[in-house]
Amino acid sequence: MATIYYEKDCDLSLLKGKVIAVVGYGSQGHAHAQNLRDGGCNVVVAEVEGTPGWKAAKDAGFQVLSAAEAAKKADIIVMLVPDNLQRSIYYESIEKGMTAGKMLMFAHGFNIHYGQIIPPKNIDVTMIAPKCPGPMLRRLYTENAGPPALIAVEQDASGKAKETALAYSRGIGCARAGVLETTFAEETETDLFGEQTVLCGGVSSLIKAGFETLVMAGYQPEIAYFECLHELKLIVDLIYQGGLTLMRKSVSDTAKYGDFTRGPRVINDMVREEMEDILAEIQDGRFAKEWILENQCGRPVFNALKKADEEHLIEEVGKELRDMMSWLKQK
Repeated sequence: MATIYYEKDCDLSLLKGKVIAVVGYGSQGHAHAQNLRDGGCNVVVAEVEGTPGWKAAKDAGFQVLSAAEAAKKADIIVMLVPDNLQRSIYYESIEKGMTAGKMLMFAHGFNIHYGQIIPPKNIDVTMIAPKCPGPMLRRLYTENAGPPALIAVEQDASGKAKETALAYSRGIGCARAGVLETTFAEETETDLFGEQTVLCGGVSSLIKAGFETLVMAGYQPEIAYFECLHELKLIVDLIYQGGLTLMRKSVSDTAKYGDFTRGPRVINDMVREEMEDILAEIQDGRFAKEWILENQCGRPVFNALKKADEEHLIEEVGKELRDMMSWLKQK
Protein backbone atom coordinates (compact mmCIF):
# COMPACT_ATOMS: atom_id res chain seq x y z
CA MET A 1 0.00 0.00 0.00
CA ALA A 2 1.16 3.54 -0.76
CA THR A 3 2.55 5.80 1.95
CA ILE A 4 0.24 8.83 2.32
CA TYR A 5 1.21 12.22 3.74
CA TYR A 6 -1.14 14.90 5.08
CA GLU A 7 -0.85 18.54 6.15
CA LYS A 8 0.54 17.54 9.53
CA ASP A 9 3.46 15.88 7.70
CA CYS A 10 4.22 18.93 5.55
CA ASP A 11 6.21 21.88 6.90
CA LEU A 12 5.23 24.90 4.81
CA SER A 13 7.96 26.96 6.48
CA LEU A 14 10.52 25.11 4.34
CA LEU A 15 9.37 27.33 1.46
CA LYS A 16 9.93 30.51 3.45
CA GLY A 17 12.58 32.70 1.87
CA LYS A 18 12.58 30.67 -1.36
CA VAL A 19 11.59 31.95 -4.79
CA ILE A 20 9.39 29.55 -6.75
CA ALA A 21 9.33 29.87 -10.54
CA VAL A 22 6.27 28.39 -12.26
CA VAL A 23 7.25 27.73 -15.87
CA GLY A 24 4.08 27.95 -17.95
CA TYR A 25 0.91 29.76 -16.92
CA GLY A 26 -1.57 27.31 -18.41
CA SER A 27 -4.09 24.89 -16.91
CA GLN A 28 -1.83 23.63 -14.12
CA GLY A 29 0.51 26.62 -13.99
CA HIS A 30 -2.08 29.23 -13.12
CA ALA A 31 -3.45 27.07 -10.30
CA HIS A 32 -0.05 26.28 -8.78
CA ALA A 33 1.04 29.92 -8.96
CA GLN A 34 -2.14 31.37 -7.45
CA ASN A 35 -2.46 28.75 -4.71
CA LEU A 36 1.16 29.17 -3.65
CA ARG A 37 0.85 32.94 -3.61
CA ASP A 38 -2.31 32.77 -1.51
CA GLY A 39 -0.37 30.62 0.94
CA GLY A 40 2.29 33.29 1.34
CA CYS A 41 4.92 31.92 -1.04
CA ASN A 42 7.12 34.09 -3.26
CA VAL A 43 6.14 33.13 -6.82
CA VAL A 44 7.32 34.33 -10.22
CA VAL A 45 6.00 33.10 -13.55
CA ALA A 46 8.01 32.19 -16.64
CA GLU A 47 6.18 32.82 -19.91
CA VAL A 48 6.91 34.01 -23.45
CA GLU A 49 6.18 37.72 -23.75
CA GLY A 50 3.03 38.51 -25.69
CA THR A 51 1.43 35.08 -25.35
CA PRO A 52 -1.98 34.54 -23.71
CA GLY A 53 -0.24 32.95 -20.73
CA TRP A 54 2.05 35.95 -20.34
CA LYS A 55 -0.92 38.34 -20.43
CA ALA A 56 -2.96 36.25 -17.98
CA ALA A 57 -0.09 36.08 -15.50
CA LYS A 58 0.46 39.83 -15.81
CA ASP A 59 -3.25 40.49 -15.29
CA ALA A 60 -3.14 38.27 -12.19
CA GLY A 61 -0.41 40.47 -10.74
CA PHE A 62 2.59 38.16 -11.06
CA GLN A 63 6.11 39.17 -11.95
CA VAL A 64 6.54 37.54 -15.36
CA LEU A 65 10.04 36.70 -16.58
CA SER A 66 11.65 34.74 -19.37
CA ALA A 67 12.41 31.12 -18.53
CA ALA A 68 16.13 31.93 -18.32
CA GLU A 69 15.56 34.85 -15.94
CA ALA A 70 13.17 32.82 -13.79
CA ALA A 71 15.57 29.87 -13.53
CA LYS A 72 18.40 32.16 -12.50
CA LYS A 73 16.31 33.92 -9.85
CA ALA A 74 14.39 31.00 -8.37
CA ASP A 75 15.28 28.31 -5.85
CA ILE A 76 12.53 25.95 -7.04
CA ILE A 77 11.77 25.72 -10.76
CA VAL A 78 8.49 23.96 -11.62
CA MET A 79 8.07 22.68 -15.18
CA LEU A 80 4.37 23.03 -16.07
CA VAL A 81 4.56 23.41 -19.86
CA PRO A 82 3.46 20.51 -22.12
CA ASP A 83 5.74 17.46 -22.19
CA ASN A 84 6.79 17.98 -25.80
CA LEU A 85 8.08 21.50 -25.05
CA GLN A 86 9.96 20.79 -21.84
CA ARG A 87 13.22 19.49 -23.30
CA SER A 88 13.83 22.45 -25.59
CA ILE A 89 12.85 25.01 -22.92
CA TYR A 90 15.08 23.34 -20.37
CA TYR A 91 18.22 23.16 -22.51
CA GLU A 92 17.73 26.52 -24.23
CA SER A 93 16.73 28.57 -21.21
CA ILE A 94 16.77 26.81 -17.85
CA GLU A 95 19.83 24.55 -17.69
CA LYS A 96 22.32 27.36 -17.03
CA GLY A 97 20.29 28.55 -14.06
CA MET A 98 20.22 25.15 -12.36
CA THR A 99 23.03 25.73 -9.91
CA ALA A 100 23.86 23.65 -6.83
CA GLY A 101 21.18 23.51 -4.15
CA LYS A 102 18.20 24.30 -6.38
CA MET A 103 15.20 22.08 -7.06
CA LEU A 104 13.71 21.12 -10.42
CA MET A 105 10.11 19.98 -10.04
CA PHE A 106 7.63 18.35 -12.41
CA ALA A 107 3.94 17.44 -12.41
CA HIS A 108 4.53 14.44 -14.72
CA GLY A 109 7.60 12.26 -15.04
CA PHE A 110 7.84 11.76 -18.83
CA ASN A 111 10.92 13.84 -19.59
CA ILE A 112 12.94 12.62 -16.61
CA HIS A 113 11.92 8.97 -16.89
CA TYR A 114 12.70 8.77 -20.61
CA GLY A 115 15.93 10.75 -20.38
CA GLN A 116 14.83 13.80 -22.34
CA ILE A 117 16.02 16.04 -19.49
CA ILE A 118 19.13 15.05 -17.54
CA PRO A 119 19.59 17.48 -14.64
CA PRO A 120 22.93 18.04 -12.89
CA LYS A 121 23.60 15.81 -9.91
CA ASN A 122 23.91 18.69 -7.45
CA ILE A 123 20.21 19.66 -7.52
CA ASP A 124 17.03 18.06 -6.19
CA VAL A 125 14.61 16.59 -8.73
CA THR A 126 11.08 15.98 -7.52
CA MET A 127 7.49 15.66 -8.67
CA ILE A 128 4.15 16.79 -7.25
CA ALA A 129 1.32 15.60 -9.51
CA PRO A 130 -2.18 16.77 -8.51
CA LYS A 131 -4.81 14.23 -9.56
CA CYS A 132 -7.12 16.74 -11.20
CA PRO A 133 -7.09 19.45 -13.89
CA GLY A 134 -5.70 22.87 -13.00
CA PRO A 135 -9.03 24.73 -12.82
CA MET A 136 -10.32 22.20 -10.28
CA LEU A 137 -7.09 22.48 -8.28
CA ARG A 138 -7.64 26.23 -8.06
CA ARG A 139 -11.36 25.99 -7.26
CA LEU A 140 -10.86 23.42 -4.51
CA TYR A 141 -8.16 25.55 -2.91
CA THR A 142 -10.50 28.53 -2.71
CA GLU A 143 -13.04 26.25 -1.03
CA ASN A 144 -10.47 25.22 1.61
CA ALA A 145 -10.18 21.77 0.06
CA GLY A 146 -7.81 20.07 -2.36
CA PRO A 147 -7.33 17.00 -4.55
CA PRO A 148 -4.97 14.12 -3.79
CA ALA A 149 -1.52 14.28 -5.37
CA LEU A 150 1.48 12.07 -6.02
CA ILE A 151 4.98 12.80 -4.76
CA ALA A 152 8.22 11.36 -6.14
CA VAL A 153 11.89 12.10 -5.59
CA GLU A 154 14.36 11.31 -8.38
CA GLN A 155 17.39 13.10 -6.91
CA ASP A 156 17.97 14.18 -3.30
CA ALA A 157 21.11 16.31 -3.45
CA SER A 158 20.09 18.45 -0.47
CA GLY A 159 18.97 15.65 1.81
CA LYS A 160 15.62 17.43 2.17
CA ALA A 161 14.09 16.93 -1.27
CA LYS A 162 11.05 15.02 -0.03
CA GLU A 163 10.39 17.44 2.81
CA THR A 164 10.56 20.43 0.46
CA ALA A 165 8.31 18.76 -2.09
CA LEU A 166 5.80 17.92 0.63
CA ALA A 167 5.83 21.56 1.70
CA TYR A 168 5.05 22.47 -1.92
CA SER A 169 2.17 19.97 -1.96
CA ARG A 170 0.74 21.73 1.08
CA GLY A 171 1.27 25.09 -0.60
CA ILE A 172 -0.95 24.14 -3.53
CA GLY A 173 -3.57 22.51 -1.30
CA CYS A 174 -3.08 18.83 -2.08
CA ALA A 175 -1.94 17.82 1.40
CA ARG A 176 -5.46 18.66 2.59
CA ALA A 177 -6.62 15.47 0.86
CA GLY A 178 -3.43 13.38 0.98
CA VAL A 179 -0.21 12.93 -0.97
CA LEU A 180 0.70 9.41 -2.09
CA GLU A 181 4.35 8.42 -2.49
CA THR A 182 5.44 6.95 -5.82
CA THR A 183 8.39 7.04 -8.23
CA PHE A 184 8.93 8.86 -11.51
CA ALA A 185 8.84 5.50 -13.30
CA GLU A 186 5.59 4.33 -11.70
CA GLU A 187 3.79 7.65 -12.20
CA THR A 188 4.86 7.96 -15.83
CA GLU A 189 4.13 4.41 -16.88
CA THR A 190 0.77 4.11 -15.12
CA ASP A 191 -0.31 7.56 -16.33
CA LEU A 192 0.43 6.73 -19.97
CA PHE A 193 -1.17 3.29 -19.64
CA GLY A 194 -4.36 4.71 -18.13
CA GLU A 195 -4.64 7.38 -20.82
CA GLN A 196 -4.06 4.97 -23.68
CA THR A 197 -6.07 1.92 -22.64
CA VAL A 198 -8.90 3.32 -20.51
CA LEU A 199 -9.37 7.05 -19.96
CA CYS A 200 -8.81 8.37 -23.49
CA GLY A 201 -7.91 5.67 -26.01
CA GLY A 202 -10.03 2.90 -24.55
CA VAL A 203 -13.13 4.99 -23.86
CA SER A 204 -13.13 6.93 -27.13
CA SER A 205 -12.62 3.77 -29.20
CA LEU A 206 -15.32 1.93 -27.25
CA ILE A 207 -17.77 4.80 -27.77
CA LYS A 208 -17.10 4.94 -31.52
CA ALA A 209 -17.28 1.17 -31.89
CA GLY A 210 -20.65 1.01 -30.15
CA PHE A 211 -22.00 3.97 -32.14
CA GLU A 212 -20.81 2.53 -35.46
CA THR A 213 -22.25 -0.90 -34.67
CA LEU A 214 -25.73 0.53 -34.07
CA VAL A 215 -25.64 2.86 -37.10
CA MET A 216 -24.45 0.07 -39.42
CA ALA A 217 -27.30 -2.08 -38.12
CA GLY A 218 -29.77 0.57 -39.27
CA TYR A 219 -30.49 2.47 -36.08
CA GLN A 220 -30.72 6.26 -36.12
CA PRO A 221 -27.40 8.01 -35.41
CA GLU A 222 -29.12 10.28 -32.90
CA ILE A 223 -30.36 7.33 -30.84
CA ALA A 224 -26.95 5.66 -31.08
CA TYR A 225 -25.33 8.88 -29.82
CA PHE A 226 -27.52 9.00 -26.74
CA GLU A 227 -26.99 5.33 -25.89
CA CYS A 228 -23.23 5.12 -26.50
CA LEU A 229 -21.93 8.62 -25.65
CA HIS A 230 -24.35 10.97 -23.94
CA GLU A 231 -25.41 8.65 -21.13
CA LEU A 232 -21.81 7.71 -20.36
CA LYS A 233 -21.50 10.80 -18.16
CA LEU A 234 -24.29 9.53 -15.90
CA ILE A 235 -22.43 6.26 -15.38
CA VAL A 236 -19.01 7.85 -14.92
CA ASP A 237 -20.36 10.33 -12.36
CA LEU A 238 -21.69 7.44 -10.27
CA ILE A 239 -18.42 5.51 -10.54
CA TYR A 240 -16.47 8.68 -9.63
CA GLN A 241 -18.63 9.21 -6.56
CA GLY A 242 -18.79 5.68 -5.20
CA GLY A 243 -16.97 3.19 -7.41
CA LEU A 244 -18.48 0.37 -9.44
CA THR A 245 -20.63 -0.65 -6.47
CA LEU A 246 -22.57 2.64 -6.36
CA MET A 247 -23.02 2.59 -10.12
CA ARG A 248 -24.49 -0.90 -9.97
CA LYS A 249 -26.78 0.10 -7.10
CA SER A 250 -28.12 2.91 -9.27
CA VAL A 251 -28.94 1.05 -12.49
CA SER A 252 -31.61 -1.53 -13.21
CA ASP A 253 -31.15 -5.24 -12.58
CA THR A 254 -31.37 -5.71 -16.34
CA ALA A 255 -28.43 -3.37 -16.77
CA LYS A 256 -26.53 -5.15 -13.98
CA TYR A 257 -27.03 -8.55 -15.59
CA GLY A 258 -25.87 -7.22 -18.96
CA ASP A 259 -22.88 -5.67 -17.21
CA PHE A 260 -21.86 -8.91 -15.50
CA THR A 261 -22.43 -11.23 -18.45
CA ARG A 262 -21.69 -9.15 -21.58
CA GLY A 263 -18.99 -6.77 -20.36
CA PRO A 264 -16.34 -9.52 -20.19
CA ARG A 265 -17.19 -10.50 -23.77
CA VAL A 266 -16.27 -6.99 -24.93
CA ILE A 267 -13.21 -6.60 -22.71
CA ASN A 268 -12.00 -10.16 -23.21
CA ASP A 269 -8.66 -11.96 -23.08
CA MET A 270 -7.68 -10.56 -26.47
CA VAL A 271 -8.18 -7.01 -25.18
CA ARG A 272 -6.20 -7.80 -22.05
CA GLU A 273 -3.34 -9.17 -24.16
CA GLU A 274 -3.35 -5.97 -26.20
CA MET A 275 -3.24 -3.97 -22.97
CA GLU A 276 -0.19 -5.97 -21.89
CA ASP A 277 1.49 -5.18 -25.23
CA ILE A 278 0.72 -1.47 -24.82
CA LEU A 279 2.14 -1.54 -21.29
CA ALA A 280 5.31 -3.20 -22.58
CA GLU A 281 5.71 -0.45 -25.20
CA ILE A 282 5.46 2.14 -22.42
CA GLN A 283 7.86 0.31 -20.11
CA ASP A 284 10.62 -0.23 -22.67
CA GLY A 285 10.37 3.27 -24.14
CA ARG A 286 8.94 2.41 -27.57
CA PHE A 287 5.93 4.67 -27.13
CA ALA A 288 8.08 7.54 -25.85
CA LYS A 289 10.44 7.21 -28.82
CA GLU A 290 7.48 7.14 -31.23
CA TRP A 291 5.90 10.25 -29.68
CA ILE A 292 9.19 12.15 -29.60
CA LEU A 293 9.85 11.38 -33.29
CA GLU A 294 6.26 12.30 -34.16
CA ASN A 295 6.79 15.76 -32.68
CA GLN A 296 10.15 16.16 -34.41
CA CYS A 297 8.51 15.39 -37.78
CA GLY A 298 5.71 17.93 -37.37
CA ARG A 299 3.05 15.47 -36.09
CA PRO A 300 1.83 14.06 -39.44
CA VAL A 301 0.15 10.99 -37.92
CA PHE A 302 -1.25 12.93 -34.97
CA ASN A 303 -2.74 15.62 -37.21
CA ALA A 304 -4.26 13.14 -39.67
CA LEU A 305 -5.89 11.06 -36.95
CA LYS A 306 -7.15 14.17 -35.15
CA LYS A 307 -8.75 15.49 -38.35
CA ALA A 308 -10.39 12.13 -39.11
CA ASP A 309 -11.92 11.87 -35.65
CA GLU A 310 -13.17 15.48 -35.70
CA GLU A 311 -15.01 14.65 -38.94
CA HIS A 312 -16.54 11.40 -37.62
CA LEU A 313 -20.34 11.11 -37.84
CA ILE A 314 -20.62 10.90 -34.05
CA GLU A 315 -19.18 14.42 -33.81
CA GLU A 316 -21.56 15.81 -36.43
CA VAL A 317 -24.60 14.26 -34.77
CA GLY A 318 -23.36 15.20 -31.31
CA LYS A 319 -23.03 18.88 -32.20
CA GLU A 320 -26.65 19.02 -33.36
CA LEU A 321 -27.95 17.17 -30.30
CA ARG A 322 -25.94 19.25 -27.84
CA ASP A 323 -27.57 22.36 -29.30
CA MET A 324 -30.80 21.00 -27.78
CA MET A 325 -29.26 20.99 -24.30
CA SER A 326 -29.13 24.58 -23.12
CA TRP A 327 -27.49 23.65 -19.81
CA LEU A 328 -24.34 22.49 -21.62
CA LYS A 329 -23.68 26.06 -22.73
CA GLN A 330 -23.61 27.35 -19.16
CA LYS A 331 -20.14 28.06 -17.75
